[in-house]
Amino acid sequence: MIIEFRCDRAQPRLWMCRESLRVNDQDIPVQIAWTTTPDPHPAGLEALFELERIVLRKGKAGGADRLKTIPERPRAGNPDVVVDFTSAAPDPNCAAELYLRPRFNGHAGEGAALSAILAGDLPVIEIVNERDGTVMDRGHPSAEIAAGLSGGLDTVMARTLSMLPPILSGAPRLVPQLAAPANSVPRNPAPFVLRGVATSIAKEIYRLCCYAPHWHVGWRYADNADVWRTGDLSGPAWNVLGDPGNHFYADPVPVKWQGRTFVFFEDLDHRTGKGIISAIEFDGNGPIGAVQPVLEEPWHLSYPFLIEHDGELWMIPESTAHRDVPIYKCIRFPDKWERHATLLTGLELADVTITQHNGLHYMFGAWRDGTGGYSDTLAIYYAERLFGPWQPHAANPILMDRATTRPAGNFVTVDGRLWRPVQDCSTGYGAALGLAEVLELSPTTYRQAVRHLLKPGPLWTGRKLHTLNRCGQLEVIDGSRVQPKTTALLAGLRSGDRSSQWDWHSALAKPISRRIH
Repeated sequence: MIIEFRCDRAQPRLWMCRESLRVNDQDIPVQIAWTTTPDPHPAGLEALFELERIVLRKGKAGGADRLKTIPERPRAGNPDVVVDFTSAAPDPNCAAELYLRPRFNGHAGEGAALSAILAGDLPVIEIVNERDGTVMDRGHPSAEIAAGLSGGLDTVMARTLSMLPPILSGAPRLVPQLAAPANSVPRNPAPFVLRGVATSIAKEIYRLCCYAPHWHVGWRYADNADVWRTGDLSGPAWNVLGDPGNHFYADPVPVKWQGRTFVFFEDLDHRTGKGIISAIEFDGNGPIGAVQPVLEEPWHLSYPFLIEHDGELWMIPESTAHRDVPIYKCIRFPDKWERHATLLTGLELADVTITQHNGLHYMFGAWRDGTGGYSDTLAIYYAERLFGPWQPHAANPILMDRATTRPAGNFVTVDGRLWRPVQDCSTGYGAALGLAEVLELSPTTYRQAVRHLLKPGPLWTGRKLHTLNRCGQLEVIDGSRVQPKTTALLAGLRSGDRSSQWDWHSALAKPISRRIH
């Protein structure tokens, strides 16, 4: 197979330098055909991109950076597949078997992607077969790491490239129905970029004064008024699990084991930006005792998925920083865990959540191929046994949709119907939580439908909501709030905790962690 990228000669970008695409576990070479297009290009765009590179990305290279010289690679021959990233008319002499064109909110070319970003959002991406107009795949990327206009373009193109291999592999595509806003007329990008730079500076000042974001765990005892039955946050009032201020708590998972109930959660130290897994015991009235660390590795850990299997308790914490999916065995409950096996390796798979369905184990996770957002692409794996071997779903990655992809807690079965909570990152990472009914699940198919959407408000104050779990009558969620560093400082002064005093001074001397949580 020969793949050819058709690119705009007037706008050569770093992302265009892909020398191959990995299709069906083979690296397929990519050649480039440079094309002159009639697209208008905003004046001063490259100067503004350079400003963003210096201020927003601290000098780091990005996929939207302009190439200083156009690489001229030797052509391998007539292409079997053309991927046309321009808005120009197809070459009438092209005899490629497959002619694909990415569209952004229904329009082709870089200008269409930039117009969508300038209008305030990343576009819906469609990969269209130009021969018959069929939409081969559709997705809506998340923008949690997209810094400015150039960062938005980089994210959009990175996700566009990640959509191509599944199409070319011949795998079945589960094309989601996503509403795309109409593209506006391209505007002057200067105000957008300058506003983004000013916002970035304001955020840096905010991070000097506050821990951001600061997640906290909510809990309550609910009989039949739980979220899955009401479809909202009504019912008994939510309580907040106290934290020391310079740590945040997120991703709560309750479990009853050996007659005791504990809530496990990510415990992140703002001073280091690294998370461990901690736990606290609950009785019938609320938390008792102190928070205790239960699992730590040299790398960041979060989202402690727990599962009972063969009379033992197991944990699968998120380990994307280590690029694997490990499973730990509980040696002594709740505070001693031993790494037992690696279920998958060599990939970023966030917030792994497993369910059993029709005799198989299914593993869901937010997949990332090293570029783009962390919360917009779903991958599923399946196995006959918990410890594998795990096989990829035939349609992996299943879908790209920032509103319905990333797991947000354990699967539940209500009246014989299988459900899963999902993070809705439409307006930012972890901004809301959807309740999705699983309509079809097999090694070759998957369908879901979000029935309810939960957002922070009067019933759960704060800025975000992205985890939901339950054990018996104990129901837990999480959210984020503004956490001034002075709060932790004053608490440390009152208690004589010198580590809190040191934290305030060191925060002014080093960059604040930019973890997405």
